[in-house]
Amino acid sequence: MLRFRFALPLVSALAFLCLAVPAGADPMFTVGPVHVDASASSASVAQSIAMAQGRPKAWQTLFRRLARQQDWSKQPPLDDTALQRLIRNFLVNNVRRSTTRFVADVTFEFNPDAVAKVLHEANVAFAQTAAKRVLLIPMNPAFSRGSAWAQAFLQPRFADSVVPFSLPLGDALDREALGNLSIQQASWMDVEPIAQRARATEAVLVLAAPGNDGKLQLTLKRIGAGEAPVMANVEVPYVQGVTATYPAAADATIAAIADMWKQKSALDYNTKGRLTADVHISSLAQWAAIQASLAGVPNVSSMNILAMNTGLARVQIGYLGTQDQLRDALGQASLQLNSQGGEWVLRQGAPPPTPPASASP
Repeated sequence: MLRFRFALPLVSALAFLCLAVPAGADPMFTVGPVHVDASASSASVAQSIAMAQGRPKAWQTLFRRLARQQDWSKQPPLDDTALQRLIRNFLVNNVRRSTTRFVADVTFEFNPDAVAKVLHEANVAFAQTAAKRVLLIPMNPAFSRGSAWAQAFLQPRFADSVVPFSLPLGDALDREALGNLSIQQASWMDVEPIAQRARATEAVLVLAAPGNDGKLQLTLKRIGAGEAPVMANVEVPYVQGVTATYPAAADATIAAIADMWKQKSALDYNTKGRLTADVHISSLAQWAAIQASLAGVPNVSSMNILAMNTGLARVQIGYLGTQDQLRDALGQASLQLNSQGGEWVLRQGAPPPTPPASASP
């Protein structure tokens, strides 16, 4: 019987410590833990084989996280040497080893710039910025926090969803706002007060209804301030009965929400544009900070200064993707791009809080 030693030799432990994923690693490009298990003629060879097994698994997970489902078949096939160039660091946990076997859970941190280059060369549109939190409202046909359908989303496996989400609290305010809500008629104004409590800028309603073809029918509606609603439909085969199907339906819902977000945010490098914006400046330090923030926005391909005056600069911004994608990406860098009187204005700082929606009489 193979016996494992649960403590790494000091030299190996120090080697792994040096390659630990740093606390500041980009969670969007961090994948794991990936379980690896390999046997070979020696422990060192088994370890090398196990790590080589883990890298393509992590790469597939990352690719499917970034790319739209319709593009999953376009995943670039990379050999182990190419994969090692994409991986910036890794962290090994739960190590068990013998003289011929190596077992561990590995977390890989990928280099965002290197990944972007590979996907750009493969002509794959992909998301480069983390998704913002959404308010998820499970309905069947109304929302109830204590329902089996709502409870299906409160499982630990959803803690690291590509699109983070919160459910309504289910208190008196929620019941009053959502009690008679219809997915067909629901607007952002109906759910905005509830979304504000969850610090969400969008909401997704998902209605679960029994179908007549042996499948649970899911209708999703994404709504947000100043945005046209987006609808999607998903069918989930029954697992015994409706309630028993809810866990699989919850998985399908989270996957559909992720794909909705990717359809909106995935950058197509073949779509490019330019715009001219006025930037209000209060100090040289602020101007330097704005330029640094612009340089860190993935959508921004170039920035040229056209003119400067006291307290004002006019810049031309080259960007990838659409204007809406540019505005979203700038917002995540605390830069607000707005159109005023037909002219673009760029400002530093978070957007002002949206005032609560007026109560209905």
